Amino acid sequence: MNSSVLSALPHDPAAESSMGALLLDQGKLTVDDAERVLRMQKDLGIRFGEAAVRLGLVSEDDIQQVLARQFSYPYLQKGQANLSPKLVAAYDPFSPQVEALRAIRSQLMLRWFARGRRALAIAGVTPEDGASLFAANLAVVFSQLGEQTLLVDANLRNPRQQEMFGVKPKQGLSDLLAGRADLDVITRVPAFVDLSLMPAGTLPPNPQELLAREGFRNLNTQLESRYDVVLYDLPPFASGADALAVAGRAGGVLLVACKHRTRIANVSRMAEQMAESGAEVVGSVVVEF
Repeated sequence: MNSSVLSALPHDPAAESSMGALLLDQGKLTVDDAERVLRMQKDLGIRFGEAAVRLGLVSEDDIQQVLARQFSYPYLQKGQANLSPKLVAAYDPFSPQVEALRAIRSQLMLRWFARGRRALAIAGVTPEDGASLFAANLAVVFSQLGEQTLLVDANLRNPRQQEMFGVKPKQGLSDLLAGRADLDVITRVPAFVDLSLMPAGTLPPNPQELLAREGFRNLNTQLESRYDVVLYDLPPFASGADALAVAGRAGGVLLVACKHRTRIANVSRMAEQMAESGAEVVGSVVVEF
């Protein structure tokens, strides 16, 4: 049993007593198995989950999954759902990488969202900097906090989020900005009740012009009224002025650099131009994805 996980969650006897029912519902235990577990639990004075693991009826991962459900902290087991395995926040929420993501989330909550802001853009210099993957994982950890979170794929040149979350090709941001769709293009991510995705949609011939329209500002206002957190995955800064247009509308931007890859001078130049476009540079992170 992972003691660090159990100690991190509050001890709720009522919740613990329902663990057997959840394991039964999931098909992890039979009624006879549950009786064996209850007998050991009573004889040794241990928790239901610990007894089930000792008997070899379930794994530690099974117990962690149930605990997460009991305390409204959703995550997935490997192979579950059709999300990208690179979404560590979804599949490995107790790893050091995700602990770092939660620390960043806390800083953003205190330094940005606590100021009444709802939207934040995520930007990298090149496609290899990992900004899209970082944005996807950050969206997951915000939703795990219970924040109604929307991830908008604003990369209308080479979108990544639709594939990351296993969403079938459909209309999205570009179609909405062109007046060919409405907010129905937003898709809820089934595995995470508080997480939604707006895909990029049809790849347009004029992405910069679409994103620079006043309609984008109006859209952002609408989204901020509906969600606690709106994260924009921007096209790479090196691809053109698309990123500047979105960041200016969002109001704030978090810069992402890749360790041993991104040049400091390029990040500095990106920060300067973001500020000139009207976006506040909230901070920067270095990733090793």
